[in-house]
This record gives sequence, structure tokens and C-alpha cells, in this order.
Amino acid sequence: MPKKKQPAENRPKVNNPNVMGLRAAVVEQPITTTLETNYMPYAMSVIVSRAIPEIDGFKPSHRKLLYTMYKMGLLSGGRTKSANIVGQTMRLNPHGDAAIYDTMVRLSRGYGALLTPFVDSKGNFGKCYSRDMSWAAPRYTEAKLTAICAELFRDIDSDTVDFVDNYDATMTEPTLLPTTFPNILVSANSGIAVGMASQFCGFNLKEVCETEIAYLKNPACDLTETLLAPDFPTGGELLWDAAALREIYETGRGSVRVRARWRYVKAENLIEIYEIPYSTTVEAILDKVAELIKAGKAKEIADMRDETDLSGLKLAIDLKRGTDPDKLMARLFKQTPLEDAFSCNFNVLIAGSPRVLGVRQILEEWTAWRTESVRRRIYFVLKKRKDKLHLLKGLKRILLDIDKAIRIIRETEEEAEVIPNLMIGFGIDQIQAEFVAEIKLRNINKEYILKRVNETAALQDEIEDLEDTLKSPQRVKKLIIDELTADAKKYGEPRRTAILYEYESAAAAEEPPAEEYPVHVFLSREGYFKKITPQSLRMNSEQKFKEGDGLRQSFETTSGAEIMFFTDRCQVYKTRLTEFDDAKASVLGDYLPGKLGMDAGESVVYAVLPGDYSGHLLFFFANGKAARVALTAYQTTSNRRKLTGAYSDKAPLACICRLDGDRELAVYSTEPRCLIFHTALLAPKTTRSSQGVAVMNLKPKYRLETACPVEETAIANVSRYRVRSVPAAGALLRQEDSEEQQLTL
Repeated sequence: MPKKKQPAENRPKVNNPNVMGLRAAVVEQPITTTLETNYMPYAMSVIVSRAIPEIDGFKPSHRKLLYTMYKMGLLSGGRTKSANIVGQTMRLNPHGDAAIYDTMVRLSRGYGALLTPFVDSKGNFGKCYSRDMSWAAPRYTEAKLTAICAELFRDIDSDTVDFVDNYDATMTEPTLLPTTFPNILVSANSGIAVGMASQFCGFNLKEVCETEIAYLKNPACDLTETLLAPDFPTGGELLWDAAALREIYETGRGSVRVRARWRYVKAENLIEIYEIPYSTTVEAILDKVAELIKAGKAKEIADMRDETDLSGLKLAIDLKRGTDPDKLMARLFKQTPLEDAFSCNFNVLIAGSPRVLGVRQILEEWTAWRTESVRRRIYFVLKKRKDKLHLLKGLKRILLDIDKAIRIIRETEEEAEVIPNLMIGFGIDQIQAEFVAEIKLRNINKEYILKRVNETAALQDEIEDLEDTLKSPQRVKKLIIDELTADAKKYGEPRRTAILYEYESAAAAEEPPAEEYPVHVFLSREGYFKKITPQSLRMNSEQKFKEGDGLRQSFETTSGAEIMFFTDRCQVYKTRLTEFDDAKASVLGDYLPGKLGMDAGESVVYAVLPGDYSGHLLFFFANGKAARVALTAYQTTSNRRKLTGAYSDKAPLACICRLDGDRELAVYSTEPRCLIFHTALLAPKTTRSSQGVAVMNLKPKYRLETACPVEETAIANVSRYRVRSVPAAGALLRQEDSEEQQLTL
């Protein structure tokens, strides 16, 4: 039996101080304070520590993974299981193993997302050009570092970069990697932070090194002479656009267009596509071509299939007899992702702050950073050489009397007194004395000591040379140039993406116009639309509607005509009748809100066939106003499907009328009153959102209901309701003038 609930007055009172404190802790807080204290630290963490690359070209996740592999000895050793690498990386990157493995896959040679991969992979690592070809689990694959990673970690132990503690302070990690080449421009990179994003295209390593060398020699050099254009690992053909490239080089923003590479196999009458744009996938291309075939817009294609194998990517298109492959590919470039744009947004962290930089500015920042790294390396080596010279000078003192040194050590009773006694006996400091005391017994001979002392002169010359290098910016530049030259020679490869300087624009390859034929179109009150041929209409002219629905408008036109649908949200949707399939009168038709992708709850109120955009539209509002807007206000040069601000939203819309020439219209109110006026009294407005002018004076509780041409009304005594000027109140509607007129199609 369940226990009965006690009455409120019989329940024990809660005197728990913890509960009372919890209630008191709930206080109101302004949303601005919450954003500042809670959200802003998260946003800054994403920007600085996750999504935006730094000047070395890496995000923190990339850097932690590569440094872990370097410390594991995978630069010169053999491969190890990827699961082992992922586990070791978690000491620096406390995220899930899946995120770390995904990072390693993207850096791998097998995945193919980078022109210069940093992970030498073995096993199935997927492909960047396929969204469905997933990579194997880390327990099945193996990896090591590629040879070029030696340039990422060169002199990393020579104080070239700063080191910081990891998340639990058990080990240190570099804040940047001392890359000897501008990896920020070589490696493609993308990231989405909070309120900003980054998108780097890759450039050819050899071109980047040559460009940096040219910049070091002359900061005002022409970058386009050496840095020809972006280079993508998937190849393809880049459409040369000097203005677009100049914008990217100067501002860091812009886009380039890349199209697939293909060949025609005449013997089999098929097209083979073997390189595609970097920004798309084979599945996206296949899906789009399938849509075109289904819609009847690619009738020349008999079949298309993916024949990718171990030899590389290949898409095969079987052609029908008599097809011109050049014309077909020109259309496919226009209608499918076989030609795609790659957008650039060179957002990079400089000293912890995100900045969008052009190529020249990136080279400037990288040069300053690399110069400082080289100077730090030289200073580190210089200090080591000075320390060694200092020790050898102490050893030279011992050379004067080796027996005295042995006697001092033998006659010293306590071990702790050996160093002080040597310092007193030979006039050397503690560091020199400790070095002498640690010499092996077998090395206490004149030959060994003389050889060591003879190094003094060579060390002195090396120290002077290093000090001169530190004082000479030109010598530091020469060191950087030598490293860049060596990198270009050792690791440089030919371009993968060809450059098309002369090409036929895809925009010029228009689809051949479809044959037009007469059609009847019908729009219902609830937004169902049908396009019916005259032959089908003669066979069955009885229109089918949903229960409670009925005909709103109907037109006779051609199958390729443009049509506009006005909605109750002050928007207009433009499309062509070719987007609608031929239907029959016995079906409901296409539901326009779903077909045109309208907003939730939006419905169609009027349809217009603009034709050559001559004429006007009259918008009548419930407050008695009317606006006359030219159809040309809705004419657009681009294929925009949706236009906002189609008419004024200051008052509810009562109705819309198409006006091809001035005529008399009858306007009705809910009182009921009616007035007839000539449309010449309304001046055309230049803006679509015009509120119009008052046409009908209304009493407070009444509104304008509708308007229509006089010849479509049942008014017998037209002169009773006709007015010479607007606004006017109109006349009360008589019974004989209010009978509904039977309309016929």
C-alpha cells in the first residue's frame, strides 16, 4: 500500500542550513555579465588554443601530435602502431583518442590532404576526396614522421623556441615549431572559432621557398613572379584570374576557381575524370550528376560510375552516340562541383592575436619570427662555445704543472676540499677546477692536454665569427636563405595543380534551351500549384483540391515562363515553370511552401507571370491605402530565388492586382461600402516597400476588404460609386450591386 501524503500543516519543517544556503545562492545576473564571465573565456580559448593556426603553420593539436612523435624517436626509427602514438599524445593533448587520431589522419600521406604530409602512414587512412571512404581504426594502422619533419624540429634543443609546461606540469612542450620554411603557406589549413574562421590554401613548397628568398633580398618584390598560384594536393586545373590572386596576396581574402582534369577515351566513348577540385568529393559529384540525369538535363550521359582503385581516383562517364565531350564537360563544369571555388581567409595568430594577413604580410611576420629563432640558436651555440673555451683555459693552467695538480689531489684529506685546493693552487674558478678534477687518470698526460689546449685557437675564431653573425643582419639573412635553398632542392616537387591561363568560361556554356510548349497553371488558396498541358486538360478538366480548398488563380502561358509568388510575409519567390513537372487535373499538385523552401508558417497570397516586366502591381492594404509598384522593381540580373521586402509591412495586405494598363477598379470595404476610381490617380512608386497613398476613407471599426476591375463586378449603376479623386469614403453598397458574379475560366 502506498503511503498517504501528509497534510502540509503536519509535514516537518526543513531547517537544513545547506538547503537554505542553496536557495539564497540563486540570484539574478545580467546576461551581459554571464557572457563576459562564462562565454568570453571559452571563446578566447577556442580562438587562441584550438582553431586558428600560428605563424609556424600549425594548430596546437597538430603541434602536440608531431612533437610527441618526435620525442618517441619516429623521425629516424621505424613505424609504430597509431594507437601507441595516440596514447602518448594524450600526455600533451587531454582530449579523446578519436580527435587525436583524426588529426593524425589529416597530416598523413595516405589521406592526401597536404602537399607536404608530415606523417608517413601505412594502412588504410582514407582519402580526402571521398566522404564515404573512412579510415581504419588506430589499432590497424602504423605511422612515423616523414623526412621533411627534420626541418620542423631542426635545432629545437638549441633554445630556438620557448617551452611551456603541459596541462599537468609533468613535462614541457614547445609553443611553436622552428620550421626552416614558411609552412603557414605550404600546408592547407582550416578552422572555425567563435565569431571568426580561418581557411588557408596550400602553395607549392618550392615556389614558397623561392618567394621567401626573393622577399628577403627585396621586400618590395613582385610576389606573382615566384608564387604563381595556390597548389592543391588533389591536382585539378586552376582558372587564372589575376585580379582574384592579387586580392588574395594583398588582403588574405578571396577565392580561386578550380576545375577537374579529364580525358576522352575514344575507343570506349567515355570520359575519365582523374583529378577533382580540392573542395569537393567524388560522392558530391556523382549525386549532382545523378540529379541532372533524373531531371533530363544530361541526356547525353548513359551512365556514370566511380572506378577509383589503388592506382588513384577515376570517375567514368559513358556517353551516348554522337555526344560532343567538350560541350558536355563545359556544361558539367557549370552545373556540378566538377568546377568549384576555394575561398581563402588567411586568419593567423600573431603574438596571441588573430589577424587576417595577405601573403606579403605573412612573409614579413614569418621572416621576423624566423630571424629571432636563428639569432637565439646562434646565441645558444655561442654560449656553449664560450663555456668550453673557459674550461680549456683552466686546463691550460694545469698543463704548466701536472705533477702539482696530482700532488694537491693526493695530499687533500677530504674530498670536499679538492676543488677549493685546486682553485687556490692554480688560480682558477670553481667550474674550471671541477672540470680538471673530473679528468680520467688515463688522460693525465701531456699529449691529451696539449690536444685539448690546441682547440682554444679554433674555438676563439668560431666565437668571434658567431659574435659577428649576431651583429650582422645580412649574415643572419644569408643563413635563412641557405636553409630555404636546401629545403627547396631536397623536398621541392613539381606543381600538382595546373594553371589555365586561357580557358572557356563555364558561364558561357549555357544549357541548350528546352523546347517550350503551351501550359495551363493553377494556384489553389492553400498553396497547391499545378502545371497542365492542354492535351491533358482536354482529357480531364475537373480540378482536384483538398477539402476546404479551391481555385485562387489560373493562367495560360508557356512551359519556360518565369513566375513570381507573393507571400503573407512580405516576400516574393521567383522561379520558372521548368522547375515544376507536368501534372494532371486529378492530382493536388506541388505544395509551394515545401517546393520553394518557404519559412515556417508562410503561405502564398498571389502569383504573377512577369513576362517582360512591363506593367505594375497594385497593393491594397487593410487601412485603406494602395501602392502602385512597377514590375521592374522585381527584376534581377542574378538568379535570386527569394526577395525580401516585396511590399510594405506597415499594414495588413488586403489584395494584389496586376495592372497592364490604366483602368477603373472597384474597391470594397467591410461596412460595406464601394468606390470606383481610375488607376491613373495613383502615381507609381520607386520602392517596393512603399506604404502608398490613401484611397478609401474608413471608419475605425472597418477595413478595406478587396479590389477588382469594374467589369468583373456585379455593379449595375457604376456612376453611383465613381469618384474623381482619392481618398474618398465611397457609397454604401446596394443590394442589387452586391450580387456575386459567376466567374468562368
